[in-house]
Amino acid sequence: MEGSIKYEDFAKIDLRVGKVVSAEKVPKSRKLIKLIVDLGGEKRQILAGLAKWYKPEDFIGKYVVVVANLEPKKMMGLESQGMILAAPCSGESKPVFLTVPEPVEPGSKVC
Repeated sequence: MEGSIKYEDFAKIDLRVGKVVSAEKVPKSRKLIKLIVDLGGEKRQILAGLAKWYKPEDFIGKYVVVVANLEPKKMMGLESQGMILAAPCSGESKPVFLTVPEPVEPGSKVC
């Protein structure tokens, strides 16, 4: 199958469930929302480019799927320490951020 990857490559991605404990709009940005996500033993700052479709309060208390081992990236002077997953990820359609239907322990590995 074209574009496929090996299981070993997929296994390198650390997907975890995180609970969003706070969220705020990033000043001077039209796209970014700053999330503080509880991943169990630590809290991470994650910047999400979803402000066009969501208000910060839409994220509070949600259990989201996080790429936990993504290299940190600076945006608008802030460091993003992961990525929350959403679909679709292209075009002008409203992306839906991936959540789990029932609460699970923050930091739980997604398999």
